Amino acid sequence: MSRLLIVANRLPITIQFDPENGAMEVVRSTGGLATGLTGPHEQSEGRWIGWTGLLSPLDESIAAELERRLDEMRLVGVDLNDEQFHRYYEGFSNGVLWPLFHYFLDQGPVRTEDWQAYVAVNEHFAEVVADTYQPGDIVWIHDYQLLLVPALLRRRIPDARIGFFLHIPFPSSEVFRILPFREQILEGMLGANLIGFHTASYLRHFAASLTHILGLTVEIDHIRYGGRSVHLGVYPMGIDAAAFASMGSDPSVEAEARALKSNRKVKLLVGIDRLDYTKGIPRRLLAYEKLLQSYPELRERVRLVQVAVPSRTGVEAYQEFRETVDGIIGRILGAFATPHWVPIHYMYRGLEETEVVALYRAADVMLVTPLRDGMNLVAKEFIASRTDGDGVLVLSELAGAAAELAEAIHVNPYDVDRTAAACYRALTMDETERRARMAALRERVAEADVHRWAASFISDLELFSAPNRGSGERRTRPRRAPSQDLPMDRILDADNLVLLLDYDGTLVRLAPTPDLAQPDAELMALLAALALRPNTAVHVVSGRKRDTMDEWLGMLPVGLHAEHGFWTRDSDSGEWIPAGQRNPAWRDPALTILQEVTTRTPGSLIEEKSAGLAWHYRMTDQDYGAQQANELRMHLNQVLSNEPVEILNGNKVIEIRPHGMHKGRVVPRILKGAPPNAVIVALGDDRTDEDLFRVLPEDAITVKVGPGETRARYRIPDVATVREFLHSLLQPAPA
Repeated sequence: MSRLLIVANRLPITIQFDPENGAMEVVRSTGGLATGLTGPHEQSEGRWIGWTGLLSPLDESIAAELERRLDEMRLVGVDLNDEQFHRYYEGFSNGVLWPLFHYFLDQGPVRTEDWQAYVAVNEHFAEVVADTYQPGDIVWIHDYQLLLVPALLRRRIPDARIGFFLHIPFPSSEVFRILPFREQILEGMLGANLIGFHTASYLRHFAASLTHILGLTVEIDHIRYGGRSVHLGVYPMGIDAAAFASMGSDPSVEAEARALKSNRKVKLLVGIDRLDYTKGIPRRLLAYEKLLQSYPELRERVRLVQVAVPSRTGVEAYQEFRETVDGIIGRILGAFATPHWVPIHYMYRGLEETEVVALYRAADVMLVTPLRDGMNLVAKEFIASRTDGDGVLVLSELAGAAAELAEAIHVNPYDVDRTAAACYRALTMDETERRARMAALRERVAEADVHRWAASFISDLELFSAPNRGSGERRTRPRRAPSQDLPMDRILDADNLVLLLDYDGTLVRLAPTPDLAQPDAELMALLAALALRPNTAVHVVSGRKRDTMDEWLGMLPVGLHAEHGFWTRDSDSGEWIPAGQRNPAWRDPALTILQEVTTRTPGSLIEEKSAGLAWHYRMTDQDYGAQQANELRMHLNQVLSNEPVEILNGNKVIEIRPHGMHKGRVVPRILKGAPPNAVIVALGDDRTDEDLFRVLPEDAITVKVGPGETRARYRIPDVATVREFLHSLLQPAPA
């Protein structure tokens, strides 16, 4: 393994002095970047380069002792004096870049006088890295404080293998171009071989800025610049999920959580944030105030626990921000508090990690509602800590984590009224839905943890910066328009009726993830009533797994056909009959490909079936997901070209299924048991349903649900209209 040089604004330590005896203690940091990079740092015997956190010169003996300890820990300190720190860090990094990258243009200064200090400190970092560098090293530079270092290091070491990762949002090109030093920032980042972002939208904003500001042409995931290929990638950062799960299950933490919930009649809303204007605390408080106003029955039945960790206390704007928060809390307490109930428990301080996890475990609803956030690991920490499988996450759609955590309740934090309504929905959600959402979230957070994040980026950096690597480029007949008007007289007058119904997109609305599309009570009652309708046979023909179909619909007296006809269960039998071989030989190689693309596509997921596989990308960034799906389809067609499979492009899903295994296979079996004069009505919404329409008799009533090209003879606009149609079949015939 190549030696890894990690370059960040701070070293992963805190240095503590005892002035009385001159003793010094060096304490390792935990969480976030320190946790994710400890393994690669140790395994590669690499070096971590960053500021020590000290501003004042040390006595000679203490300085020598500190250097010895840092060397033992393979840390390399970058010295900064007081003026450098305040101008580079507080002045430009946090005074200019932070608000602009988070879209808070009004928080930026009128003049950017600290730019030269920012350049000088980036030069200093580049010099220290160059002095530490050995041939063959990999350099991984982190975050907005060091945007110029990749290019500055490239000038010193032209053949260096350099990666850069941005931990905050990259703003839209229209916002980024406001920055006076925009060209220098972009050129600085382009010194890297690989540039990583949390989400596809940040990558797209960066690419647009390269085009609009530097006039460069960007491909899907790379750009030619300075005679090199600069690769762009999406790497959503995770957490140490196993560690948080372990803390969440610790008996002392569970006991503390029970103590926090001692009054079971009072539900807890919890927010834990730095006191920063990007975190949306004032609007969250306003939403809570609206909640208490709109739903008075919640008074004395709910409490908000808000932890605000002090941040940049020496900056005047943050002092004013704290006063705003204090004022809103005071108003809410004055309006709603009673002798028996305090609506808000506010803590302006940091908490121990176990205290935080106890709050996660006690929370009925976790509020993570930043106005803008690069990722937000609090949301993932909450999920990982919930080893009880319960709790609801209310998440800002403007946080990077929203691209992955589709089962959370997403809100626009600027919309106070709807955020309040979302909180009410979260507080009143039934246990079955809560647990279904949390199970899917926990699986995703556990799999995409911080260790996989680090390993994925480093692996790609080694690949894309390998010597002599190339540029990296990744190499029917017309149908009549269907009628909008169904032949209702023919359907209602039929002596015998056969209904072939798709599930997703036909009977239920498409959901972000498969687990969230469970049938509601109305649908269950509707299907049961249709099954009891005289001389009517009901069949649900779906691409879903057999186990899911059995769990959701197995109690109904209807025919069930799962995995596009691979499994069939008659209405009067509980036995599932397969149509072919299970787990064919091509499955494992195809699954490996899907796992790789899922790693690179936040929000995507794999559905494994008996005879096939499906890759869902409904909750990914729209443009990026479509690009990844297109590349995946081409890759699968190439790799599986000699295998007996079909690659289908469905509605936000790529499916791999055996040749000849499609919904049309169920038709002969169904028609064999139907009377000769039966009227057949088939409804479906996507590409897989076209196979069903294709093999039905010419006189069948085939119905396309929603837009798009189809061979169906009729069209229905949406799921709601499908249900209206099915309900109409239950109305008594006119006298």
